[in-house]
Amino acid sequence: MIRPLVLLALVLPTIGAAQSEAALKEYFEGRTVNLKIAMPGTENGVDLYPGTSKPLDYPRHADRLKDYGTALKPGDAALVTKVKLKSKLIEFQLDGGGYGTSGDETSSNISVGSTPKTKREQNLEGELKRETDPARRRAIKEELDDLKAARAREDARNRAAVAEAEESRKANIRQRRLEGGSRFNLRYKNGVPASALTPEAVKEALAAYLEFPEPAPEASPIPMSGNLPASRPAGGLPSKGMLADDVDRQLGAPKSSSERAEGKLKVTTRVYDTDAGRVTAEFVEGVLIRYTVVSR
Repeated sequence: MIRPLVLLALVLPTIGAAQSEAALKEYFEGRTVNLKIAMPGTENGVDLYPGTSKPLDYPRHADRLKDYGTALKPGDAALVTKVKLKSKLIEFQLDGGGYGTSGDETSSNISVGSTPKTKREQNLEGELKRETDPARRRAIKEELDDLKAARAREDARNRAAVAEAEESRKANIRQRRLEGGSRFNLRYKNGVPASALTPEAVKEALAAYLEFPEPAPEASPIPMSGNLPASRPAGGLPSKGMLADDVDRQLGAPKSSSERAEGKLKVTTRVYDTDAGRVTAEFVEGVLIRYTVVSR
């Protein structure tokens, strides 16, 4: 039988970790940060080892940039979309956390088999084994050669089509990597220490690689006057980090809306018609991460 004190000792670390993760999520998720270094377009992200003499392995970092491309560049603003605590690391995900998570297509290979023999070819092969007349055997062999050549041409066409399809898939994956964000992995060899589980400690570990602008103070609501309805859009353009409902209030009801899955995240695309032009906005889990404006 497990004594109550022993059970409490086992449960308390789990509760503490959950509370620490919740505090980090509350502080960081939805905030916008500015990049100081390039970030690779992969869920592997950038590995950091806080408190060591060499927190960042630059050769490995360079290899990932070369292999996966640059999803976020120095000077870019990025949204903190998820902070996750694990036994030996803290994941700090930006703009979706990087391409390659569960559900993302990472392979460009397309398999294709050889063109099968036709029934006619199979029959002729059987007939050739039984035929004894030299002239007839020559005729059968010639027809078989023609059928084999036709299969070879079909195989060549299939290989060309597959090669083209694989190149298209590679290009699509490359583009998706550039749009999928990235992440920092704060790694601790002997487990994440309690001293690292505060917003200040995380900011200190990332200070050489990220800037954390202080959030702007919330503006006081402007009283509505005259006959202007309270539901009228506020005008102007939205800012990264805004919630979907706030963007709707600012820009008005979206003209269209669609959803897709990016790994385990839900990405929503909404299109608005505004005085500035058509605004296409992307939200990750209801938080605005990017938008484009096309003038009319």
